[in-house]
Amino acid sequence: MSVIPPGPVPGFDDLGLDWLRARRSVKWHRPGPRVLPAWVADMDFPTPPVVVAALREAVDRRDLGYPDWPDGSPLRRAFAQRMMDRYAWAAPADRVREQTDLIQCLQLVLHLATSAGDAVAVQTPNYPPFLATLATMNRRAVPIPMHDSAEGWCMDLAALDTAVAESGCKALVLVNPHNPTGRALTRAELEEIAAIVRRHDLLVISDEIHAELVHEPHRHIPFASLSPDAAGRTVTLTSATKAFNLAAIRCAVTHYGPDRLLALRDAQPPDLYGAVSPLGVAATEAAWREGDAWQRNLLTVLDRNRRRVHQVLSAQLPQLCHHLPEATYLAWFDARPLGLGEPPVERVLREGGVLLDGGSPFGPDADGFLRLNFATSHAVLEDILAGLVRALRRG
Repeated sequence: MSVIPPGPVPGFDDLGLDWLRARRSVKWHRPGPRVLPAWVADMDFPTPPVVVAALREAVDRRDLGYPDWPDGSPLRRAFAQRMMDRYAWAAPADRVREQTDLIQCLQLVLHLATSAGDAVAVQTPNYPPFLATLATMNRRAVPIPMHDSAEGWCMDLAALDTAVAESGCKALVLVNPHNPTGRALTRAELEEIAAIVRRHDLLVISDEIHAELVHEPHRHIPFASLSPDAAGRTVTLTSATKAFNLAAIRCAVTHYGPDRLLALRDAQPPDLYGAVSPLGVAATEAAWREGDAWQRNLLTVLDRNRRRVHQVLSAQLPQLCHHLPEATYLAWFDARPLGLGEPPVERVLREGGVLLDGGSPFGPDADGFLRLNFATSHAVLEDILAGLVRALRRG
């Protein structure tokens, strides 16, 4: 278990409100100066110093010409090495392709592997842009609800088996670790999912962008690492952007397991889906190669913060249904027992001055739920929690 630090953690707890409010990225800029934002999944912490150094070195060379990557960017080998170092997964580097972000990765795979009207299974609640992608692309979403149990959030795997059979699903979008509930699926759960997708011959599109934000004693297991069959039917999507707070670098990778799908992807015009920037590649390489010490401090702070959120909600708003997240920096909780009579996001913003996320964009039955981003300093988190409690106690 991570050790909860006795005092402020330099680089993570010394965040001035003036500095945060001066940021131009969407999390702090859009809500305005009178609101504390805990909505979009960006962290408040400064860019890791090793990434800043890599970007500065690249710019100081004054060489921003076309990259010399005849066989693909260095990200391909970097991803393969990261998977081996972290998870003992031998992911072939020659099956990796670069994209600008995870949503583009998903959209490209859906475009290549499915057609309009095809059924695609997806856990609910889920990341809103994924659900919006299915709707926009006219893929028929087959919701697989996450169930709230005494032990925490869990997938109903019997329901998954039945739903994909009855709907004729072509693919499963598997988000693990799960956004927004914070579940990190166990090996036993993943192996049961693997048996289901093998039985129904499904493509698995596995979003693993939160893999490096798993809290002790839980572990992330790449779906494609389970077996040769899983590897051959899985497309893995990931990026350094979530675990190192680098969303603006616009850099992600897709690992293609199915031979046919990789051939389809490589048969596309080479620039049709854009290309990653050398600066994004440099930032990602630096994060994966030199950022582990920074990330260890990050995980210590996130562990402290998730426990603080759980402590405050349990003590001061015991009616809320909340579980300590096993991964991510997101807390997902059910405000319906409060009987507010209005969307809780609106109540918390108006009465508490805090902007959270939640509600119907996360899928069927998500009305009345809230998602809180706790990737911030101790002081800012205390103010966020105070505003949340003040707003919901008035209900």
